[in-house]
Amino acid sequence: MAAVGPLNEPCLLALDGGNSKTDVLLVAEDGTVITRARAGAFVPHIVGAPAAVASLAGAVTEVLASVPGGRASVVAGYLANADLPEEEEAIAEAIAAHGWADHVVVGNDTLAMLRAGTDAATAVAVVCGAGINCVGRAPGRADVRYPALGRITGDWGGGFGIGKEVLWHATRAEDGRGPATGLAALVARHFERDTAVGVATGMHLGTVDRDRLHEVVPLLFQAVDAGDAIAEAIARQQADEISLLVTTTLTRLDLGDEPVDVVLGGGMLTSRHPALLGPVIATITTAAPRASVEIVDAEPVLGSALLGLDHLDALTGRPGDVAERRRNLRVSLATRQEARV
Repeated sequence: MAAVGPLNEPCLLALDGGNSKTDVLLVAEDGTVITRARAGAFVPHIVGAPAAVASLAGAVTEVLASVPGGRASVVAGYLANADLPEEEEAIAEAIAAHGWADHVVVGNDTLAMLRAGTDAATAVAVVCGAGINCVGRAPGRADVRYPALGRITGDWGGGFGIGKEVLWHATRAEDGRGPATGLAALVARHFERDTAVGVATGMHLGTVDRDRLHEVVPLLFQAVDAGDAIAEAIARQQADEISLLVTTTLTRLDLGDEPVDVVLGGGMLTSRHPALLGPVIATITTAAPRASVEIVDAEPVLGSALLGLDHLDALTGRPGDVAERRRNLRVSLATRQEARV
């Protein structure tokens, strides 16, 4: 994307990396997006932090062409697959080595979702997209975080987890080990195979891309709408897991009787399917009657930019207008997203 001219004021490089793409923004102090670019998936857990960061270099160089000297004041990267403190530190060091900014801050993408959804000091956020994760905060108390490394750390669900669960039930229905479910036919038809087993073996052999597993989620909701008992049970289990993350975090922060913002985001939750949202909201409001639940469907990079601007304020000593910045970011992101389509 073409630059709009060199910047002389402090500016922010905001990064939002996920399992399918990485958004890169150059943001002015007032929250206006100057320019943006996009890179591929951010997978440091697979290729290592230096290689993952290097894969962003083309997009970063493109947006930094607007800055004299090609250097921003702050890089704020709030990224999927930065799940542990060691990983955040390694990614921050890899970014710093490129010299893209004077200051670097790195965190998990749940923190960006939290910031995108609320300005409140007391809040909990759950991201349920390709994976699932949660964060909670309250003044005077240690943040609540989860490793979120998959089943080995107690996690269940998200788009890829749901995809595996649906295929598990679908293939067992076909070979007689499990009860009948319409999911088998839906999966086979979607992936243009004769059977769900054919989809599973195709993923094993590489003739069906495993990265497409998340495409099963809409099929699950389609089956739920048709009254499929297996699909309803899977959706309810996902709702229970989301609710459990929230209620456990509220308990660990001792927030059951206090006002608290609960932010829900990620593709599964922003689908707003009642089979998922209904039980989640009912459980949360029962456990925390003073909770305010917000579903955030803004671009995830919005939260990265807001957090980065918070850091920029601390460096410059010139706090910006949070409401104005949020408006400017939303307008800029919507305008530039339309231009990309």
